[in-house]
Amino acid sequence: MKKYLQQKLNNEKGMTLIELLAVIVIIAIIAAIAIPAIGNIIENSRVGAMKSDALNAITAAGVYYADNPAAADNVPVSTLKTDYMSDTGTLNPGLTVSKAGLVSGDAAVSATLKLTFDGANKKAISGTSNNADAGDYLTAQHGGLGKVTVTR
Repeated sequence: MKKYLQQKLNNEKGMTLIELLAVIVIIAIIAAIAIPAIGNIIENSRVGAMKSDALNAITAAGVYYADNPAAADNVPVSTLKTDYMSDTGTLNPGLTVSKAGLVSGDAAVSATLKLTFDGANKKAISGTSNNADAGDYLTAQHGGLGKVTVTR
């Protein structure tokens, strides 16, 4: 009996077509689940990058106003880029930061994914979720001022 089983096991040379199809179907199911999840992760990280760029602009504006106390109440990012920011990232050049640290303007990574800041301070920007749905925004909650609107 042992010899017969050994002989049968030695005759198996590879996978059958059915086994191969089963493996392909399983891989396709896993891919169908994973690909949309990865797409959302990438888009959410882009929202996080736009928020970080806005927070960097607030910090750069603080240094700018310390160096130029008589400067106008709102400084555009294009002015900050000259001496106070190495890169504006996703921020549009017309975005402004006030002496009070309030951001107004847009940040965009594409025509479809954009954040709009309307007098938003650090708490409002930080409090906006990276996975916020289109049209979602955080208003004056938890010490946040202004509003950050997500466009997807």
